[in-house]
Amino acid sequence: MAIGHVESVVVAIARWMSGAIAANLTLDNFAKERSVTTSTWFNATQLRRDWFSNVPRDLLAGTVVALALIPEAIAFSIIAGVDPKVGLYASFIIAVVTAIFGGRPGLISAATGATALLMVYLVKDHGVQYLFAATILTGILQIIFGVLKLGKHMKFVPRAVMVGFVNALAILIFQAQLPQLQGGSWLVYVMVAIGLAIIYLLPRVTQLVPSPLVAIVVLTAAAMTLNLDVPTVGDMGELPTTPPIFMLPQVPLTFETLQIILPVAATLAIVGLLESLLTASLVDELTDTPSDKNREAKGQGIANMITGCFGGMAGCAMIGQSVINIQSGGRKRLSTFSAGVLLLFFILVLGRWVSQIPMAALVAVMIMVSIGTFNWASIKNIRRVPKSETAVMVTTVLITVYTHNLAIGVIIGIALSTVFFSNKIAQVVFVDSVLSHDGDERTYKVGGQLFFVSVEDFLNAFDFEEDLARVIVDFSHAHLWDQSAVNAIDRVVLKFRRHGADVELLGVNEASQSLLNRLATHNDPQAQQNSANH
Repeated sequence: MAIGHVESVVVAIARWMSGAIAANLTLDNFAKERSVTTSTWFNATQLRRDWFSNVPRDLLAGTVVALALIPEAIAFSIIAGVDPKVGLYASFIIAVVTAIFGGRPGLISAATGATALLMVYLVKDHGVQYLFAATILTGILQIIFGVLKLGKHMKFVPRAVMVGFVNALAILIFQAQLPQLQGGSWLVYVMVAIGLAIIYLLPRVTQLVPSPLVAIVVLTAAAMTLNLDVPTVGDMGELPTTPPIFMLPQVPLTFETLQIILPVAATLAIVGLLESLLTASLVDELTDTPSDKNREAKGQGIANMITGCFGGMAGCAMIGQSVINIQSGGRKRLSTFSAGVLLLFFILVLGRWVSQIPMAALVAVMIMVSIGTFNWASIKNIRRVPKSETAVMVTTVLITVYTHNLAIGVIIGIALSTVFFSNKIAQVVFVDSVLSHDGDERTYKVGGQLFFVSVEDFLNAFDFEEDLARVIVDFSHAHLWDQSAVNAIDRVVLKFRRHGADVELLGVNEASQSLLNRLATHNDPQAQQNSANH
């Protein structure tokens, strides 16, 4: 197909989807809605740069990703307890829609194991129609997150957590391949070894064609020609023979239905966005290019809304497939778009041949992904990195691998990192004091950050038994952060006053003074009376 024809098809589909999502928006209004950094993809220059500046490699990468998506989508459908076509349809729709509306070119989104695990009990207890309704609600929540610009909070995820997330995902990807190897014949191991040899050795000869695609083609041809008895994609489940059709979920529109699907949808939305935005950050790093995280959140939401209306399950970004895409040369939106379109083409038109692909070929590709995903420098530099960051990274890995839940691992990693950071900040609080020549006045100079963790050290720095007429507490080099800090100051002032000393607070900055004005009680007559009674 000529590039001009490809452009026409993409533009036509994109315009159709924009009309389906917001029929009341004109082309100009839609363009204004885009951020300054991403501009509008309807602009001819932007369109060509984002879609058609890397066509051959994007199409080849999309082919590899599409083939690798098929068994994974089937496997995730089985995990969720639904028909394989639910995962396959979802992967097609999510990939196509996020290619158009997402904020990270080259990112691959589809049905995933992280989201599939969250659907099991909903499908088991209420049926697949409630899953479709929950998927639509998931999309709505994600769009809200994007509109509220919550993607900017990704900057609060420490690098140690990011490294732990990546390493844990690499381990999970590798573990997911083990069932395909256990109990298999020696032929499976030989084919995996040959596949890995092709993947790693072919780039030394030529890089015109992605080596994972060559490995898949060669091993499939060998298995079909020699009639080898090895597990194939067809053994995973029956491929659909018709494209997805529009179908609203058949559930009662009642408050009871909302009570059933809302907890699942909220969890899917959070986990999906967390994995998508972390994966987008990883692709940013791999390609040394920025992405719009808020646009990505909205794109994921739009994709899940549409997916639920076409009989698909909720999904999110896939780090394994995204790495495959990047390592195969995919960089632009066309790679993601072609992965979705080719996925549907393969299962509908070439299903007979696709079903003959040996699972060993795809296992080899995924092992390559796990090896390439793991941050080996984190092991090499483990002695150079601060022990607290190493502890955060290792904890994130262990929790994620143990629970098979990326969200839990990341949340615990962030919490642990916060604890370490708080302790580190608390240690920089210091209090110096100077006694006047006549011995009646002492000035305490406070420096650092005063909040709940550093309050105890702050209080221990004062000698309340000293016989003084006047006490000055200088906060010129300090900042108050919370109610605990204000409460500590109240205690200091009231204790000194109880011992007969006048207390003056100096040098409080504007933000800290505002906090004191709202929360402090040391000038309240009732507080002074209570202090005097002690």
